[in-house]
Amino acid sequence: EYTHVIVGAGSAGCVLANRLSEDPNRKVLLLEAGPKDLLLNSFRLSWKIHMPAALTYNLCDDKYNWYYHTTPQKHVNNRVMYWPRGRVWGGSSSLNAMVYIRGHAYDYDRWETEGATDWRYDCVLPYFKKAQTHELGEDTYRGGNGPLNVSVGSQENPLFNAFVQAAQEAGYPYTADMNGFQQEGVGPMDMTVHKGKRWSTASAYLRPVLERENLTTEVNCLTTRILFDGNKAVGVEYVQDGKTKQVHSTSDVILSGGAINSPQLLLLSGIGNGDDLKQLDIPVVAHLPGVGQNLQDHLEVYVQHRCKKFKSLYRSQDYVVKIKGTIGLEWLWKQTGLGSSSHLSAGGFIRSQPKVTHPDLQFHFLPSQVIDHGRKPSECHAFQVHIGSLRASSTGWLKLQSKDPTKHPIIEPNYLATESDRWELRESVKLTREIFEQPAFNEFCGEELRPGPEIQSDAQLDEFVREKCDSAYHPSCTCKMGSSTDPMAVVDPQTKVIGVENLRVVDASIMPSIASGNLNAPTIMIAEKAADMI
Repeated sequence: EYTHVIVGAGSAGCVLANRLSEDPNRKVLLLEAGPKDLLLNSFRLSWKIHMPAALTYNLCDDKYNWYYHTTPQKHVNNRVMYWPRGRVWGGSSSLNAMVYIRGHAYDYDRWETEGATDWRYDCVLPYFKKAQTHELGEDTYRGGNGPLNVSVGSQENPLFNAFVQAAQEAGYPYTADMNGFQQEGVGPMDMTVHKGKRWSTASAYLRPVLERENLTTEVNCLTTRILFDGNKAVGVEYVQDGKTKQVHSTSDVILSGGAINSPQLLLLSGIGNGDDLKQLDIPVVAHLPGVGQNLQDHLEVYVQHRCKKFKSLYRSQDYVVKIKGTIGLEWLWKQTGLGSSSHLSAGGFIRSQPKVTHPDLQFHFLPSQVIDHGRKPSECHAFQVHIGSLRASSTGWLKLQSKDPTKHPIIEPNYLATESDRWELRESVKLTREIFEQPAFNEFCGEELRPGPEIQSDAQLDEFVREKCDSAYHPSCTCKMGSSTDPMAVVDPQTKVIGVENLRVVDASIMPSIASGNLNAPTIMIAEKAADMI
């Protein structure tokens, strides 16, 4: 028996385990479906997680990865889209590209209008700061004493400077801190990299407190259902090493499995649309039709150019060079060199048109070429921009395909269902091409590899988008936070599941609407704020 049972040791769960176990009168259990993030307690043996440049390796198999796939997408040439999600200590913060972006202040002010009382920007900024230690020190926006170490991405490769300069030549402002006063513009990106290693929430929050006597962790255990006494959550059931086990909580059961696993567990436990649950012969504990609905994600395309000078990462991406050659040896020895960066060190935020109130398109610049999520090798010296829309109007859903908890849910993101979404991605390609045409890129820019110079008309661009767009890996909003009068709300502004007792959801699924940027930083903030509430 524990006071708090946390399901999921990911970006939110590790934060909660740390903060809640600060009180010695609490007894906290943290359950994780995957393994620990260290093999034999060595980051060197676990280089596929901890070497920043090795990030694509864990996107290629299911060792630390739920390896989800969507339904065939009607508006995207019926393509099945790949969704990697972390299944390991640290969750997706152990798999992601380590970009630290908070989103725009207006996102959180919008949440307030959507029913998330006291989640406006001035309410959440203190928790962004509480989480963070920025290498440049504390200021109005940056934190200086938090567990999460954040650094400014290395700008040594001349292609980064070319991108930032070219974007300014195209008319966009420079911003030195996208998480500070001005998100809009181009410049260096903040990264969750510390002393040359990935700084996941497992590194920042969990492993430093494992010696606490009131914190227990279990790994390789799949939580299959929440236990109820009437409408009160009293524990969970999970399977570990082929054995079914139950644990009980005297205070809260907290779901932190993320935007897919948290709604899935609610549905398996009888919380969701009653009609759907009855069809699967699942007893209804609470009829909450919003569970699994409101699914939102960021969709992006890559615009790629051959590099006329050998300044890209093409040669260094070879497995032998990266791991057995000088790059790998240098990183294994002292965590420096090309292995110590994910190389998404520059980017930006722009508006697709003047009437937009705040940036709705995001750039990630990479001095390399990515093919099929990194599952296929680069073909030549090249560089690319990942460009995508930030607040798509298309929303989707997920549902159970069976009452078997080992079966992945049906994931329907409903990409590009609206004309405005299709226009935004088409326009994003045009705006990116405009940047690559600027003088700063003259010495580097070879032929356009993707979409290719023959793709010019709107119809051709639309077909390119349909054929080549992919998820930015930011699923969210499937257990939306809102007021009790919102029929689609799943949790209230205190993160409590509506209609039941002693049950909370704390992760990216409770966002009322998606934040304008990468979602790891907002998820950590949500957990910090929720921990204070609890």
